Amino acid sequence: MWMRMTTMTPTRKATSSDIAQIRQLLDASGLPSVDFHKHLDHFIVAAEKGVIIGVVGLEVHGSRALLRSLAVREQNRRMGLGRGLSTAILAYAESIGIHELALLTTTAEGFFATQGFIKVSREEIPAFVKQTEEFRKYCSSTAVCMRKEMTVSF
Repeated sequence: MWMRMTTMTPTRKATSSDIAQIRQLLDASGLPSVDFHKHLDHFIVAAEKGVIIGVVGLEVHGSRALLRSLAVREQNRRMGLGRGLSTAILAYAESIGIHELALLTTTAEGFFATQGFIKVSREEIPAFVKQTEEFRKYCSSTAVCMRKEMTVSF
């Protein structure tokens, strides 16, 4: 099962009633929040007492996906919640048959390297990433692209 306990905070699939809180968390974290709701079916949240304290999602393109919107509320950082959310979304990606993950980051290259992602040059950015709104409209030209091949078992 892809849902896991993260620092004693359970994760669950996001629902439409979470949109306002997710947007607020993404905005507070300096992450694009304009179009995430289009991909809400592939988002996971961590909540305490009805308050979303962490989020992560996928923008799925066939058997590939852009990992996006990993954010943890400031007062809940440095407790392993980000790592737990990352583990949960990687397990979820594997469960739906994702073969390749990519992401764009300006601040978390080191964190994602510990999760098995490898930095790629601008020339090596996968075509599916270049077609996303996040890449075309919302990410800075200084964003680092990272990718990870997934081991998918059938």
